[in-house]
Amino acid sequence: MNQLNQILSFNEQFVAEKQYEPYLTDKFPNRKMVIVTCMDTRLTELLPKAINVHNGDVKIIKNAGAIVTQPFGNIMRSVLVALYELGAAEVVVIGHHDCGMTGINPEKTLGKMTDRGVTNETITTLKNSGLDLMRWLRGFDNVQQSVENSVNIIRNHPLLPPGTPVHGLIVDPKTGKLDLVTEGYEIAAGTAK
Repeated sequence: MNQLNQILSFNEQFVAEKQYEPYLTDKFPNRKMVIVTCMDTRLTELLPKAINVHNGDVKIIKNAGAIVTQPFGNIMRSVLVALYELGAAEVVVIGHHDCGMTGINPEKTLGKMTDRGVTNETITTLKNSGLDLMRWLRGFDNVQQSVENSVNIIRNHPLLPPGTPVHGLIVDPKTGKLDLVTEGYEIAAGTAK
């Protein structure tokens, strides 16, 4: 049985046995928070446990590296929807040590794409269309700087509701220990030194 069929088979039993009932909630985050974090598999269960959040508590947006690179991209749009439409009132960016985006080499990634069947013609077309593939595929060298950059993009966004706290943290994917990079309450209140 392939992976998809395993998922569908399990799901059929999950629904039939009403195993979903403990997870029933609505779309509004109880703790009025939106979290931008990494899609790293080590964080799937560890991060919610390490920060004591449960189903229905927060909105979690995941991508490679917890990186906000484009002020008008999908991640920022999701943050704004959470703030304006779903009742979130603050934002937390949580990066992590030993991230797969650390030191990623865009040229090697492009090489892997061509090895797996993406044509050079496609890559050339994208480059000629104005897409900076090297920038788009680039990771980061320092997780703290990456979190700071993402926090700054969110904090300085022209559509961010004034007074919205935006925080930055780094989690250890082995222990769940959090390190504060930047706290957003004083900045949001205009009392930062």
